[in-house]
Amino acid sequence: MPELPEVEVTRRGIEPGVVGRIVEGVVVRQADLRLPVPSALAETLAGLTIETVRRRGKFILIDCADRAAGAAPGAATTDPTSTAIVRDGTLLVHLGMTGTLRVMPADTPLRPHDHVDLLLGDRVLRFNDPRRFGLMLWHASVDGPVLDRATFQKLGIEPFSAAFDAGLGGALLHRLSRGKSLAVKPFLLAGEAVVGVGNIYASESLFRARIHPRTAAGRISLSRYVTLAVAIRETLAAAIDKGGSTLRDFVGADGAAGYFQLESFVYDRTGLPCRVCGTPIRTIRQGQRSTFYCPRCQH
Repeated sequence: MPELPEVEVTRRGIEPGVVGRIVEGVVVRQADLRLPVPSALAETLAGLTIETVRRRGKFILIDCADRAAGAAPGAATTDPTSTAIVRDGTLLVHLGMTGTLRVMPADTPLRPHDHVDLLLGDRVLRFNDPRRFGLMLWHASVDGPVLDRATFQKLGIEPFSAAFDAGLGGALLHRLSRGKSLAVKPFLLAGEAVVGVGNIYASESLFRARIHPRTAAGRISLSRYVTLAVAIRETLAAAIDKGGSTLRDFVGADGAAGYFQLESFVYDRTGLPCRVCGTPIRTIRQGQRSTFYCPRCQH
């Protein structure tokens, strides 16, 4: 499943190719995703300009507006007589287990599982998803800020935000873990403290912080959580720099596979020597997920 680095790689990849473009049409070939693609999506998006491409957790947020000349960015109105913005909103895209979102020439031949196209003149923004577990939903601005949706309210802090630097991030993890007996790795995976630390990057972050994945979250000290917060940011940043991780289907917006997994310290390296101490890497199961760690470096 694409995790935060893969989603961020996708966001950065599509952004320059779509921002400022007008959606000339939408083609929905397969509406039966995790939730149905809105039946009125083509009618809703036609004529809108793509303003920004953001990310929250694993969601890509494509902000769109129908803007009259001279309208201030971000302005909105429910007054039907106004000439500022008559309609705007956000297209929410989740890649699910196997989804990709790519900008390509409009005449690019179709492949299997090409489910939705946004037509942008000589380009197309194409959503492909073999397992159809992704999402493509519309949030109208008149329904309130998109980040007020229940989906986003339960998410933890963004790891690259100013509020999650070395000290603040560690303090947050320490505070939210007090009294919790579950192990630190599933605590990170829950995403209620910090988003984006999925299975691959939880194992890698805990290795960098030298914390055993079975350690109870509530027993880890503040100083070690400060170290872990730094490790989380470093791990995710390194993964983004390497185009994410391609284990099965993921490719970035340019069609290139990620290669972070080739340089991982512990993930998917069972029995191989630790890159730091040489001890064979071990695997355990936690919550039906494989966890990789070094028994010597992590304690």
